[in-house]
Order: sequence, then C-alpha cells, then structure tokens
Amino acid sequence: MVDSSIDSLREAAHRAASDAEQIAWVDEQDNLLGALVRSELRERGLIGRGTYIMLFNSAGELCVHRRTLSKAIYPGYWDVAAGGMVLATETYAESAARELEEELGVGGVELTAHDHFYFEDTGNRLWCSAFSAVWDGPLILQPEEVVEARFIPIDQVLLEITQKPYCPDSLAALRRYLRSQGPDVA
Repeated sequence: MVDSSIDSLREAAHRAASDAEQIAWVDEQDNLLGALVRSELRERGLIGRGTYIMLFNSAGELCVHRRTLSKAIYPGYWDVAAGGMVLATETYAESAARELEEELGVGGVELTAHDHFYFEDTGNRLWCSAFSAVWDGPLILQPEEVVEARFIPIDQVLLEITQKPYCPDSLAALRRYLRSQGPDVA
C-alpha cells in the first residue's frame, strides 16, 4: 500500500510539472506563434506540436505500451508510439529523441522521419511528426508515464486496437506509416 501511495504521489508531481512545461504553440499551418504552458494550451483548445516514435525491434515487432492513469489525455490507454509534446525550444526531431529516451529508456538510436500531419480529437489539437527507430536492447520504462511495454507483431497490434483502448493520435500516425510502407508490412 505504501508503494502504491508513493507511486501515486510521484505520478501526480510529474503530471503537475508536465502541465507547467512551455509547449510550442502553433497555428493551423504549423507556424510557431510562441510558447504556452501545456495546461493552458489544452484548456484553450489551441494547437501544439507533438511527436510519435514507433519503436520496432529487428524482427519487425512494434513496441506498445500502456499509459499511467495520471496522464491528462488518454489515461490508461495503450499506445503504439512513444512521444509527446514538443517544447517551445525544440525541433520535432529533438523532441522525438528526448521523448523516446524519457519514456522507454532508448537513446542514441537513429530516428527516421516519416510523416507530418494534423490531428484533432476532443481536447487534443496537434501538428504531428512521426518517426521510427529500431531497438533490440532493454526498455527502461518511465514509471510516471508508462505502466508496461512489450514488442508484438503488427498483425497482433491491428487486432488489439479493435479490442483495447488505444490512443487515437498515435493510431493515426501508425495507420499513415503502414499505408506509406505498402501492403506487405502488416
């Protein structure tokens, strides 16, 4: 019980710090307008920038992970990509590298850029950049954001997304990635 309370306090503190981060605020064409605190950007329904990093192993399996319940958007959902909001001082690529290392403990890998697109859902308006990377090493999960993670075949991912709650923004990135790779990927 004590460990659970400590974990909950750690997640709450992380969420408060995350909500206070200065995020890149952009317009409908992805032109930088300035920086806003993440919680204000979300509350005002403004557009930010986000990154999605699909992490594969050399067998072609995709890393999926479950988000903590303290996440502001899609708490407890499964996710097909590491990633997050781009800080006001970062490029998309810098944000992608930072997020992959923070969430899954994967650093120093080559990121391949795939796509740049707009996504909108209730409480979530983003210009998105999607990347991929290959990693066969251990995963070191950020406990404040990731509950569990595992590599699974793409066909299993496509089945799971019909059975479990998955983040719609990262699913948009995955679907666009799969279409770009041709019919033989899945």
